[in-house]
Amino acid sequence: MNISEKLSDYLHPSIQRKAQQLTADQVTQMDKLERIFLFVRDEIQFGFPPKWDAVKASETLVYKMGYCNNKATLMVALCKAVDIPARIHTGLINIEIMRGIFPSFVFWFLPAAGGHSWVEVKINDHWLPVDSYIIDKVYYIHALHKFEESGKTSAFSISHAKGTSSCEFNFGEKGFVQMGAVLEDHGVWDDFSDYMSSDKYIGMSSMQSLLFPIIARMSNHRINEIREM
Repeated sequence: MNISEKLSDYLHPSIQRKAQQLTADQVTQMDKLERIFLFVRDEIQFGFPPKWDAVKASETLVYKMGYCNNKATLMVALCKAVDIPARIHTGLINIEIMRGIFPSFVFWFLPAAGGHSWVEVKINDHWLPVDSYIIDKVYYIHALHKFEESGKTSAFSISHAKGTSSCEFNFGEKGFVQMGAVLEDHGVWDDFSDYMSSDKYIGMSSMQSLLFPIIARMSNHRINEIREM
């Protein structure tokens, strides 16, 4: 793919403009990264846009919502726009993490695991993983109560299967928000489009593609209900 086809389209004017707005008064890479993190976490609310994985970062700015793959794509783009090295790390995640969000009937025809991604950034010559931007803080606070009441290790887009979760800016010191539900590692990629072009990526079936707009609307309604509790 050429650069214009990359999903993390960091040369797009809207991405360049937003990245500069977020970081113009910051000096260190870490401070710039935190500004980007907070924007992606809270200004891009957790939810499902009209399209599935093939959503460019510039489109996510317009939709103002996204799930793991959309938000990872946007965060990588914003980082690259201000010269912070960033990349996508992908794998399969236990679909049970969406229990309580997806309509119950959906689980009858979904596979046990689905494609998932998070971000790695290079700080002081070390690649550090971060995923706690995936769900906005308001949703996290309200969903955490529902999650704890459920007695499950992964649900409501939160996982405690491998440790405590967190939606704070951190690289695992305080916890990840979804990493505990990751079942299989598919490695690192410069762009999510590279992963989508590989034989590791699992796309939607015809039936899933047909039902996705309905599932997205129902799931977004449920997410908003939880966020407003």
